[in-house]
Amino acid sequence: MRMNTYTGKRFDPMQMTPEEVSLRDIAHALSLLCRGGGHMKYFYTVGLHSLNCAREAASRGWSDRLVLACLLHDASEAYLSDIIRPVKVHLSNYLEIEEQIMQTILTHFHLGDLTPEEHALWHQIDDEMLSQELKSLMNGEHEMVPVPLTSKPDFRERPHEEVEEEFYQLAESLVQKMQA
Repeated sequence: MRMNTYTGKRFDPMQMTPEEVSLRDIAHALSLLCRGGGHMKYFYTVGLHSLNCAREAASRGWSDRLVLACLLHDASEAYLSDIIRPVKVHLSNYLEIEEQIMQTILTHFHLGDLTPEEHALWHQIDDEMLSQELKSLMNGEHEMVPVPLTSKPDFRERPHEEVEEEFYQLAESLVQKMQA
């Protein structure tokens, strides 16, 4: 079975190749995908979450490579959609598929050789950003004390077009800096 993407690509996501990865498809899809299965106080996207993670990595002085890894850490969701963590951990086949697609995306962006330590760093920022999001954007987490960050996350409700373009531009600039 084939999927259709925003840019008009058609391919089997189970057999996805690095050539089929499109930054525009990723930026567009993540700008329209709501975090938390939609159980947020308002429309807060995976794209904006990813931008916040990348900004946090940059504020910590991490390399462009790690900032890009943080920006792209949920890129597989552009092709799979998002499943909330409490459910995702029980879907072993989903996790395998997600990992396969993520590796294809990372290969496309010359990040296929991320070390276990680098993976742990972007996971750390993802978890720390989640703690901020739970406190700020979800009901029922009023007592929670989030992990402090070095940046100030952008939790505003923003038009998806703005988020898409900001994501795309940041990724493009990071890729160009890495290739220089």
